Amino acid sequence: MSVRELVVLGTASQVPTRHRNHNGYLVRWDGEGFLFDPGEGTQRQLLLAGVSAGTVTRLCLTHFHGDHCLGVPGVLQRMSLDQTPHPLRAYYPASGQEFFSRLRNASIFHNVTEVHEHPIAVDGPVATGPFGVLETRRLDHSVESIGYRIVEPDGHRMVPELLARFGISGPMVGELQRTGSVRAGSRVVRLSDVSEPRRGQRFAFVMDTGMCEAVYALADGVDLLVIEATFLGEEAELASRYGHLTAGQAAQVAAECNVRRLVLTHFSQRYPDTDRHCAEAAEVLAAKGFDGDLVVAEDLARIAVPRRRSR
Repeated sequence: MSVRELVVLGTASQVPTRHRNHNGYLVRWDGEGFLFDPGEGTQRQLLLAGVSAGTVTRLCLTHFHGDHCLGVPGVLQRMSLDQTPHPLRAYYPASGQEFFSRLRNASIFHNVTEVHEHPIAVDGPVATGPFGVLETRRLDHSVESIGYRIVEPDGHRMVPELLARFGISGPMVGELQRTGSVRAGSRVVRLSDVSEPRRGQRFAFVMDTGMCEAVYALADGVDLLVIEATFLGEEAELASRYGHLTAGQAAQVAAECNVRRLVLTHFSQRYPDTDRHCAEAAEVLAAKGFDGDLVVAEDLARIAVPRRRSR
């Protein structure tokens, strides 16, 4: 059975707190495990979440500030210890090649995991597979930072009533899906005659950035958006100075991009709780007529990718 969900491993920003670990986000997407920005302590958070490090098939780093990458050595070493049979594909800004090399070789260990590095220098698709396409865009931060987007190709959904009308059942359905047409009696029935378009699912990951065009491009029409909300609006100037977003700005992006489920995270340690982040975002979303879901991330939460739209 396919699973598409976000496992939240950490929600703090630069400094962890008693209740929030450094960053870490695992997106389980059918047979793939996309690990985004594993900060310090991610290996333990995977254990607490009940997820094996061997679940990770692709490592995606937005940038090389410590709260987004210091968990890499532990995850790689655990994968080797567990003798994970599949290779790991690692994506990161090309300008950080030196830092990734240091992280891979941070200490002595028996390295048996096959790691394929994919330094990213330009915007666009960086990987394809059964999951769809993994895309990146350069963001606006104090160091080079990139955002990620998973796009599943559009497909089709068989309509039972139309299949029955044309007398198509059993093995004929499989043949129709494979070849695009099938003979039913005296006529040829095409796939378009008995199906309707099914939009592919989409996910976006946006961390450590000021407001910029790339944020909107990544978030456009996604089913699940994980986005930083480091500050509250009262400190918008501070957020802008350091290349971060406020909860209100994150909500604005979600509403204007028709996001279906918005997940706020990466909270500054200056805030004892996230009640005001939730209220600020909710106010913006209500003003813009947002009809999706708002989720304020908590460590170890599991958040499902919304079910496909019927049309």
